[in-house]
Amino acid sequence: MDQSLTLSLHPAIAEIPAAEWDACGDGNPFTSHAFLSALEDSGSVGRRTGWLPQHLALRDEAGALLACAPCYAKAHSYGEYVFDHGWADAFERAGGRYYPKLQVASPFSPVPGARLLRRPGVPVAALAEALRQAMGALECSSVHVTFCTAEESAALADAGWLPRLGTQFHWHNRGYADFDAFLGALSSRKRKALRKERASVAASGLDIRTLRGPEVTAAQWRAFHRFYLNTVDGRWGSAYLSAAFWPLLAERLGDKVVLMWAGRDGEPVAGALNLLGPDALHGRNWGCAEEVPFLHFELCYLRAIEFAIQHGIPRVEAGAQGEHKIQRGYLPVETHSAHLIAHPGLRRAVAQFLDAERPALRERMAALAELSPYRAE
Repeated sequence: MDQSLTLSLHPAIAEIPAAEWDACGDGNPFTSHAFLSALEDSGSVGRRTGWLPQHLALRDEAGALLACAPCYAKAHSYGEYVFDHGWADAFERAGGRYYPKLQVASPFSPVPGARLLRRPGVPVAALAEALRQAMGALECSSVHVTFCTAEESAALADAGWLPRLGTQFHWHNRGYADFDAFLGALSSRKRKALRKERASVAASGLDIRTLRGPEVTAAQWRAFHRFYLNTVDGRWGSAYLSAAFWPLLAERLGDKVVLMWAGRDGEPVAGALNLLGPDALHGRNWGCAEEVPFLHFELCYLRAIEFAIQHGIPRVEAGAQGEHKIQRGYLPVETHSAHLIAHPGLRRAVAQFLDAERPALRERMAALAELSPYRAE
């Protein structure tokens, strides 16, 4: 690392001024100071959830912040969406100590974007070396940069890190004039299926609306937290996000918070939370109080597409997993991560695993792309 740069680690994002942090970023709301501080101030990250902030900062001789990264020391692998449980189990069975590890991520958010936030002219290599030093200082077994950009992954690979691929499903705006124009781009069978789904939801008697952050009431956020808990309980997950997180998020991110809301006779029924970035609408959390046929698809996917078309947004990212998204216009795309592993034996084993995983994943993505609902051009 350049000797003129000073590395520091911070156990709270509040130690770094918001304007300085955000000046290094790319506008992705999930790595913004506002989002990360809402997680910390609401108790959603910290000792309760096992995500201990160790945010990295690189400053020049004058003290100006040149680069930073959202970092967390962890004693588990939950809430990440890039799975390394098998690596941990194998290493610990062999007598190694996998935890603690250092996670460079937006907690609980499988949203692609820059993770190594830097001002122009600062190379990824400087952050790669800084993270290597942080790994040693914190006595971690490894560093994991998850849902980073392809460019970051490639630069980290050049620095000796192990690149990994994943898959998500994104919708791309082809300049549609309205939602009917999008439907017109689909095959006849898929178009009819989506119209039938929407008609079913319309006939359910629900009042569906799109709310921006300041429009959401405290009562609606309380209901949304109940929806969130219902979803977590249904999937045997962990409720990392506290009830205080949602209104704090809306307060700090304002109109970037986009909530698709459904109610009946004044009673809350379901909601889907999105965050608006510079070039994408990012779908994140969903939950409901009752099961209504096709409502999940309507609020999470179709209403997001409709919103993107109305506001000229290039892309909708609908979160992790879900091949059912394909028939609703979301096609497979690669996601990226990079991993630095200190132990030579574990590094070799993980490298072999990833070398086998990569072509298999690309083959699977090619097969999924064949299921595209769009008409052949």
